[in-house]
Amino acid sequence: MSTLPVIAITTGEPAGIGPELACLLPDTLPARLVLIGDRNMLAERSALVGGRGLCDYDPATSGPQDGKLEVLHTPLATQSDPGKLDTRNADYVLRTLDRAIAGCESGEFGAMVTAPIHKGIIRDAGHPDFTGHTEYLAEQTDTPLVVMMLAGTCPTISEGYQLRVALVTTHLPLSEVPATITPARLESTLRILHTDLCRRFGLMAPRIAVAGLNPHAGEGGHMGREEIDVIVPVLEQLRQEGMVLSGPLPADTLFNPDMLERFDAVLAMYHDQGLPVLKHATFGHGVNLTLGLPIIRTSVDHGTALDLAGTGRADIGSLIAATRLALDLAALRAL
Repeated sequence: MSTLPVIAITTGEPAGIGPELACLLPDTLPARLVLIGDRNMLAERSALVGGRGLCDYDPATSGPQDGKLEVLHTPLATQSDPGKLDTRNADYVLRTLDRAIAGCESGEFGAMVTAPIHKGIIRDAGHPDFTGHTEYLAEQTDTPLVVMMLAGTCPTISEGYQLRVALVTTHLPLSEVPATITPARLESTLRILHTDLCRRFGLMAPRIAVAGLNPHAGEGGHMGREEIDVIVPVLEQLRQEGMVLSGPLPADTLFNPDMLERFDAVLAMYHDQGLPVLKHATFGHGVNLTLGLPIIRTSVDHGTALDLAGTGRADIGSLIAATRLALDLAALRAL
């Protein structure tokens, strides 16, 4: 039997670019790559963009011998055409996630990599509380709190530098962010980030930069008191435990290359504080990683790109990077 790790690839929203990108994954990656999706739809998309051959996944074998991608068939509810959303296929998307989660929890898969989904179509299909992959994975694995982190190589800072940006809050209206950043949530987020930087990335004393919430990190209370009342007390407590934490730092200067070289990760307070900078620096080759889960999950740094679906012009760089990181993390866990 092959000793290659088995990585599940959920192919995402069927009307988007996820299915075709999955079929373009190269055969040079040292893993069995199992695409979870509709067999016929994937074959059509692969033919459309000149992707690899496909075969049915059989966990009892050592994998295909001819370079084909394995497919764990999950049937669509109705035919899907590139670029055309259909609420009838929303539950199909959730079933692919559920199968990957179950396989990771049982040990069948070493990690899962997710292609992009369309949150709006899932909500419209009768899941109004659905807010994204990150939150769904937490719910399905009974994880009280997870942390969203994006990572990517950023050579403009230094050769091989890995820019990692984690978030205290994720998919929330901006008006709800301040009240959500409580001392308990910030403390738990920092503990998860610190723990996973150690166990997932092998950093024994990770240096974490913590952004302030307000402009100029509150400027001594003149532009908001969240730094004084919430962030500073939590940082002081965790520093006493040995964590290497800097902040709260003004977000407008924190992402200066000279500053970033001092840190292994940045903790931003909200989605659009940290991610625009990372995506500007690494877009198309960045990776979304969910910290705090009992399983390994990585994802692409982009959306469904409905306008590109079926054209063959979508960039596969982020999916390859996400798959490589999943492999690295699975190998590190196996040590």
